[in-house]
Amino acid sequence: MTATAPHFGPSPIRRPLTAAALLAVLISVLFGMVLAGASPASAHAALTGSDPQDGAVVATAPEEVALTFSEQIAVSDDSIRVLDPSGERADTGAPRELTDGGPVRYGVALHSGLPDGTYTVAWQAVSADSHPVSGAFTFSIGAPSDTTVALPSNEAGGGLVGTLYGIARYAAYAGFILLAGGSAFVLACWRRGAGERPLQRLVVRGWITLTAATLVMLLLRNPYTGSGKLADAFDLDGLQAVLDTKPGAALVSRLLLLGASALFVAVLFGAYAKREDEKEKQDLTFGLTVGGAVLAIGIAGTWALAEHASTGLQPGVAMPVDVAHLLAVAAWLGGLAALLVALYRTPHITADAVRRFSRVAFGSVVVLAATGLYQSWRQVGSWSALTGTWYGQLLLVKVGLVAAILAVAWFSRRWTGRLVDGAVDGSVETAADGSVDTAADASVDASVGTHGTGGTDVAALAGTAEATEVTEAAKAADVPGVAEVPDAAASDPERAAQLARQRAALTATRNKRVRDADTERSGLRRSVLMEAGVAVVLLAVTTVLTNTEPGRTEEEAARGNTAATAPVAGGQVNLSLPFDTGGQTGKGTVRLDISPARSGANDVHLWIDGPDGPMDVPEVKLAFTLESKDIGPLPVVPDRLAPGHWTASDVQIPMAGDWKLAVTVRTSDIDQTTIDENVKIG
Repeated sequence: MTATAPHFGPSPIRRPLTAAALLAVLISVLFGMVLAGASPASAHAALTGSDPQDGAVVATAPEEVALTFSEQIAVSDDSIRVLDPSGERADTGAPRELTDGGPVRYGVALHSGLPDGTYTVAWQAVSADSHPVSGAFTFSIGAPSDTTVALPSNEAGGGLVGTLYGIARYAAYAGFILLAGGSAFVLACWRRGAGERPLQRLVVRGWITLTAATLVMLLLRNPYTGSGKLADAFDLDGLQAVLDTKPGAALVSRLLLLGASALFVAVLFGAYAKREDEKEKQDLTFGLTVGGAVLAIGIAGTWALAEHASTGLQPGVAMPVDVAHLLAVAAWLGGLAALLVALYRTPHITADAVRRFSRVAFGSVVVLAATGLYQSWRQVGSWSALTGTWYGQLLLVKVGLVAAILAVAWFSRRWTGRLVDGAVDGSVETAADGSVDTAADASVDASVGTHGTGGTDVAALAGTAEATEVTEAAKAADVPGVAEVPDAAASDPERAAQLARQRAALTATRNKRVRDADTERSGLRRSVLMEAGVAVVLLAVTTVLTNTEPGRTEEEAARGNTAATAPVAGGQVNLSLPFDTGGQTGKGTVRLDISPARSGANDVHLWIDGPDGPMDVPEVKLAFTLESKDIGPLPVVPDRLAPGHWTASDVQIPMAGDWKLAVTVRTSDIDQTTIDENVKIG
């Protein structure tokens, strides 16, 4: 709910404004410092390089294909597959780790004697932060060819299983927030709330939601990281494999902690709610607070142990920070939900309880600001990633939603300040004692149909929505006099029950109308409802963030791929040069690729096409000349790889510049020609 500090002194409005302004300035300054000095952190593994490279054309078949990743991954026998142009497996089996103290690399050996053509490399693994990652690329042996292999269009973790897993992830967060935040609200802000059935239902439903979502995630984990088929959720072998992983162990640990938390909830809403002796209740409050804190930290730790915080830069710091962040979210948003239920469904919530939650909420927001800045530093890393990646853009949306909640919370704080001179439940309790004003009595009696002492007709309420609400309110209010039956009706149990119901309806209706007429309470209810609505959207964005590749990793992968496929100050030269040697079969086209077209070693591929397809000629020669520096000509004699295809590797070009390339083609003993073309190197 409110995120501003409680006021001290006669001005209840200026102090929250000052606190909010100072908090905003602090966040802005720290955010700038953090992003300005950010350094890399690993999470959500990404492919940063490969050998052969994506799109490369190699002269001879390599012995293996090697992939480089930004962080450690978990692989299975089919994590890396190499498919030939017809779609058959070209690799020999399970990948092997090639890291050896350097970058994370995995390789898979290829069959010997592979024919020329285009090969597809498809990979799928689980990153150290528990998220499935996948991808595919192609390379060619000899020359590119047609292939029957279709690159996968869906990423790992997608489809129906991915959608269901995402819903379960959202439900798990929501359940934890209601369970931990609702319990904290009762113990820290409103101890009398332990006996209120609406609050009891809220916390119990949070426990049920979190437990069910955890079970669903455990069952879906195998297809989510593997086949993507929903039926595999009930594969016992797959489930056993999941239990051997870090995310599986975290989910099982969460279920065990939820079993212990069921006992905590039972005591909180059982023995604790019924305890009358203040000293005994104080001791039990301390015990429940300590026990509940341990359970909450443990459950929050199951997220930190298996997701982004557990890998990358400073995991020893990041994991406690992640736990603190999640607990602060639960205390704020879960307490907000509890307050909303208390304001709408219980007649006894006090102004002191609202103000205590105001202080808890402010402390939670301070913790959220500090931990959120640290997490942003680890996961975003730069201003460009903040605005240029999907993760960074979602983070900006999340910050905007938090700002919106804080803005609404300021209005809630103003309504809270107006409750200083009277409790929220003051008028309602007065009504429960029977001392409502005459106008209210008359209004209620008229609407319900009270006429003298001979009886009360509640037909006006029967079967209506108001009757349902009145009944709930009567149960929650412990209405006095419900069990009292006039002597005249003592001999008629049915009549006595009818009179008791009528009295309960009258009293509860009075309570409801007097409560709804309380301007301060109504204003507070509306503002808290707005906060809760924004909080639901905020939780959805946070859930998507946890399943999104961090901006820092996305940029790191992009830099790695750029470095692998297009070295600095280079690229690829592609030429198509027609020629005519003058003979009967002397016309054709030279296609030539120079990669990476920079100073140093280069690979050259040359194809000659005639009118009817590949054209085999006796001789092809190349020469490079840099006239501006008086270098050259540097001769290159390519090797014949296949009919119409020549290649030369490790062609040394000493410096960048505008080079003249001379291509000499001989089609017979006496027919030859030379074509010149300027090419830019480097």
